Formats: sequence, C-alpha cells, structure tokens
Amino acid sequence: MSIARALCKAIIEFYERFLFPLCGEHKRGSIHHLAGSEPATNESVISDPRRSKSAAVMSLRLALRSCLALLMLLAVGEVEAQKAANAPTFHTSVEMVLVPVTVTDNNGRTVEGLRADEFNIFDDRKPQKIVSFSSDDAPCSVGLVLDVSGSMQQTLSGAKEIAQAFLGSANPDDEFLLLTVSTQPAAMPAFTTDTAALEESIGFAKPGGLTALFDTVYLGLSRMRQAQWPRRALLILSDGVDNHSRYSEKDLMSVALEADVQIYTIVVDNGLSGVGTSITPYRPALVKKPWDRAGERQGPEMLEKLSDQTGGLYFRVHNTDEAKEDAIKAGRALRSEYVIGYRPTDSGTSRRLHRIRVKSKAPNVHVHARSSYYSVEDASQSLTGVTPQ
Repeated sequence: MSIARALCKAIIEFYERFLFPLCGEHKRGSIHHLAGSEPATNESVISDPRRSKSAAVMSLRLALRSCLALLMLLAVGEVEAQKAANAPTFHTSVEMVLVPVTVTDNNGRTVEGLRADEFNIFDDRKPQKIVSFSSDDAPCSVGLVLDVSGSMQQTLSGAKEIAQAFLGSANPDDEFLLLTVSTQPAAMPAFTTDTAALEESIGFAKPGGLTALFDTVYLGLSRMRQAQWPRRALLILSDGVDNHSRYSEKDLMSVALEADVQIYTIVVDNGLSGVGTSITPYRPALVKKPWDRAGERQGPEMLEKLSDQTGGLYFRVHNTDEAKEDAIKAGRALRSEYVIGYRPTDSGTSRRLHRIRVKSKAPNVHVHARSSYYSVEDASQSLTGVTPQ
C-alpha cells in the first residue's frame, strides 16, 4: 500500500472514531465535504449547543481538510514518479551493471562457448570484477524498422526478403513489432508472436513518401518500453536516407544511449541486385538540390554509430543473398549474447556518463557491446522517450 493511501485510511479511521461521536445529530454519510465543500443544509451541520465543543470540531475538520489537500499532492507526485519509472533506462543501478555482449569472428559469425574468465571489462578505464555471467538462448523482443519511403522503390522488394529471412530464424517465444518509415512514422498497435501475419503485413507494404527515418527509430525506442522480454533490440532495414525527421541525430543518440535496446542495422544500397527494375527509380534530386542533401548522405554513418554505441551489429549489403545471410547472422547474434554483470568500484553521482569497454582473450574475435551508460540512482531522473507526432 502506498504512503498516500495509508495516510488517507488513517485519517478516515480517525474521523469515524473520534470526530463522528462529537457530531451529535450529524448524519453519517460520505466524507467528501472534508475536501473543501460545505454542507448544503443545516441538518448536516454539527448542532451541539456548546460553543467550545463546536469550535473544537470545526478545528478538527479544518485540520482534516489540510491533510486531504496534502494527500492529493502526494498522489500526484506518486503518479508522476510511476510514469518516470517506465522510462527507457539501461539496466544499471549503484550496485550492478549488466552488459549484453556479442562476439563474432572475422566473417561476422557468432562465437559461442566462451567463459567468464575469457573476458575483461572496464568502467571508465578501471578494470572490474565480473560477478555474474550468462549465455542463455533467451527469448527476444524485436522492433523491426522497415523503410518503405520513396527512396526504397528500387530496393523494397529485396528488403522484404531480408525481413522474412530474419523472421525465419526466430524462436517461438520471440515477439516482434513492425514499424514503417515514410513521411510519418507508423507502428503496429502491439507486439506479436505471429510471424506469418507479420510477413503478410510486410508483403503488402508499398513504397512512397519522404523519409522520416530518425523519427521512426525514436518511436521504436519509445515503444520498446512495452516489450515483454528483457532482451530487446531494433533491426533497421533502410538505405540510410533521412530527409523528413523532426528529431536530430543528437536527439536520437541521446535516447539510444539511455534505452536498454541494442540497434542492429542492415543498410541496403539503392543498386541492390536481384530486385526488379521495372519501377521508375526514385530521384531525390527532384525533391532537393544536391547541395541541400548532405544530411541524407550522413544517414548510413549515423546508423553505424547507433549500432556501435548500443552493442548491435552493422551490415552494409550490395545484393539480396548477402543481405539475407547478414539478417540470419543478426538473428543468431541477438539470441547468442553473453550478459556480463559487475559492481562498479566507483558508481559516482547520478546521471554521470560512464564509458565501458569489453575485451576478450579469445584470438581473432570482435567484441560488440554498448560503449557507455548513465549511472541512475533514481529512475525518475531517466530520460523519457517521446513519441513523434
């Protein structure tokens, strides 16, 4: 029971046990008038002839009104705190930090079977003692961000095949949320485990519109708060073009660093082979002049940075077969993570940025893990994702 509810219950009991006997002929009924409204008739007014007793009762009533006003303020505070507690926050406290880690070989294949003593982890360059270690194939919650904007006219059919290949590697308990990139971000109402229905929805998607890629990724990070499983990721399928987002790269990177979500990216070239060319190519130059499109070329670089900073994988593909293979690699990597836990020797103050580095003693491997986190002592101080309008 919350503090506000406990106080409210105590005040009501006090009223019924002590104030009510003093009221004489006062009718027993609702106590809603204690919050500020006055009785409507003389029958509801305390009618004791002794003025001192009446004054005492009125004093108690005024005190109770003040208490109820305070309770209302406490209740509002609790609601706000509960809202903030749902903010996307990396799994950390002053006691424990949990870091998802993916290890790949030189060909991008996932390396499994490593032990805790084959890893070293550093927090602000200080070596940390590993106190927990796991490598279970746990269920995942994945937001699938599919670019269906006009810039994908030549490559959307190939991107659909990539998405279907990724879904084909799913486990039965995995859940998915489809988000589409166009002039306005769009998303399914809820997560689903029905991959067949999801593939059907993807199959019906048609290209068109401008590209609000950053806004859609931002929306995806916000919606991932509704995910069932603690292992969470976004898979972005796009050419990397962005020409219509409200949110900047800085806004997106800020919320990505605080969200407990890994971002996997497959960037497809506009000349992706294996895709029919009967559709008239999309020509961004008809919308913007070349000197106005510098930001569009920075999109792939931004996606690579997002993947690197959040511990996901980044692929840039040139043909459909290569893209399908990379999609399967991404699925296996997500389901074959190591989770390393440690207690920081110096947790520092709340909201301070900590730099993380994870190394492996295994030869010829690449380690992928988020590069930083914010120490958060109070969940109410974490950044709340805002859904693009």
